[in-house]
Amino acid sequence: MAGKKYREAVSKVERFREYDLADAVEKVKEITNSRFDATVDVAVKLGVDPRHADQVVRGTVMLPHGTGKTVSVLVVCKEAKVAEAQEAGADLVGFEEYIEKIQEGWTGVDVIIATPDVMGQLGKVAKILGPRGLMPNPKSGTVTMDVAKAVKEVKAGKIEFRVDKAGNVHAPVGKVSFTSDALVANISSFLKEVVRLKPSAAKGQYVQGIALSSTMSPSVKVKMEKFVA
Repeated sequence: MAGKKYREAVSKVERFREYDLADAVEKVKEITNSRFDATVDVAVKLGVDPRHADQVVRGTVMLPHGTGKTVSVLVVCKEAKVAEAQEAGADLVGFEEYIEKIQEGWTGVDVIIATPDVMGQLGKVAKILGPRGLMPNPKSGTVTMDVAKAVKEVKAGKIEFRVDKAGNVHAPVGKVSFTSDALVANISSFLKEVVRLKPSAAKGQYVQGIALSSTMSPSVKVKMEKFVA
């Protein structure tokens, strides 16, 4: 059974109402009662069938105000790129020693960036990294020779997203402590990119629902018209 605070939060949300984005942000801030700075998440229900490769929605977006989270980054590269990665702010840099650690079950970072020349060896641990969303991928900009740019973008608020098996896309878009304007800007940037990536094979209504929530709050529905248009 849900706790008292959660039930109180639910009572403050009009269940069937779709709020304007700014109002939805204010409502999530109002109903969040956690003792820590909770993460704000956005979830989008899409009219796609992810079982078909031509309907998979996947991309990256720079949140103008960042995520509010300190992101730990591992760069897997050969010696020639080590200094560049370190100077750009990578938390960990290395090659074979980290592949060995991952083979032993270690996955203690948020993002892994790799240069193309190590992807063959990194493929050995794809089954470990893939399910955790850590496997570097050229489409997300995490397989690149420009490791400095990749590290700086991730540290500055670049996030990656991918539709799940149920046709939903979700992402962290900031913290409850952010100003409402900052959260609206971050959420708008994310939603615009999701809409831009609409697959040509997708039929019918593409965006079918948008909801906001914080780490421990109920969800708040958001009006879709502005973003569908």
